[in-house]
Amino acid sequence: MITIIYKYFKSIGSCMKLRVVSSKNEITDLNRNEQVVHLAFRASNMDVMNLVQTCPRLRAVQIPPSYHETMSKAAQQFLEIQGVELLRGDVWGHRKDIDEYYTISDKVVGRISNLMSEGCSVDETVKRVQRETKLSEDLIRYILKEQVMT
Repeated sequence: MITIIYKYFKSIGSCMKLRVVSSKNEITDLNRNEQVVHLAFRASNMDVMNLVQTCPRLRAVQIPPSYHETMSKAAQQFLEIQGVELLRGDVWGHRKDIDEYYTISDKVVGRISNLMSEGCSVDETVKRVQRETKLSEDLIRYILKEQVMT
């Protein structure tokens, strides 16, 4: 019964929030229940370790593509071992002084779901949604995997 209710609310309230972290000083102030985080700074190996320790339920970390190129292999492997996905992408137009979370609306998640139910391939869905929303390819694929195809 609880599983059915959970799936019902999961499909209704399907917006996704990314906690935007602007500096390493903010890592210690994060909520332990954060699941998806966008790092808007160039994180060191220690920053990545502190992030995983501070947020034990962490499932994905998004970093800008330019930072991904310079992120150490050790940090990438550490995230992989911890079961945390590393996503490339940005949070375009987000103002952290207004809200510390970047929200992906349920309309976007619904659009992804509709395209998949219409028979579009994953690649075609990603291309269309990316054009319409400016979300990164990695983030769209993550939403597909976590919220649409579950």
